[in-house]
Amino acid sequence: MFQRSTPNRLLLCCCLLLVSVGAYAAKAKTKTPHKPNAKHQIEDLEQQWRTAQLAGDPVAMDKLLADDYVGISITGQINTKEQQLDRIRDRALTVTSIDLTDIKVKLVDSVAIVTGHADIDGTNEGAPLKGEYRYTRVYQRLAGGVWKITNFEVTRVPRPRPPGSRPNGPPPGPPPPASNTMPAEQGK
Repeated sequence: MFQRSTPNRLLLCCCLLLVSVGAYAAKAKTKTPHKPNAKHQIEDLEQQWRTAQLAGDPVAMDKLLADDYVGISITGQINTKEQQLDRIRDRALTVTSIDLTDIKVKLVDSVAIVTGHADIDGTNEGAPLKGEYRYTRVYQRLAGGVWKITNFEVTRVPRPRPPGSRPNGPPPGPPPPASNTMPAEQGK
């Protein structure tokens, strides 16, 4: 039958081990995303967005926004990429200061979801714009590995009410008396 010498067996085992380790390393390299690197890229893009917004720079903002960008503004207005760039060009939205804090980045495959807190000062459509806001910005890694902003939404953080004050609504006290007549009978 087969006769194998010990050196041949040892050589065969070493070859199999090298091939297995090489295949495992190649598989691990292709499957493991560089999440810390992607997270840092997104954090850098957040600062680029801040800088472009403060400078009122539509060229820089154009590079950050995806062609199919959809944003929901402070007033609830929905803006496409072109509409957002026009707002910057026309100075309809000017930001004189913006402090971004509490930034969190969640990575899911080729999507990054950013939430944060912004303290903003500026003007929007000529009206003063000052206050605290929470925002969500969504980035997508496009072909070529470039991250672009695809979606944005911002919500004003309500100011705390003074102690003892009530939210808007009916004044305190008993409810008005109920009517004993049905709506159809009231006209008779």
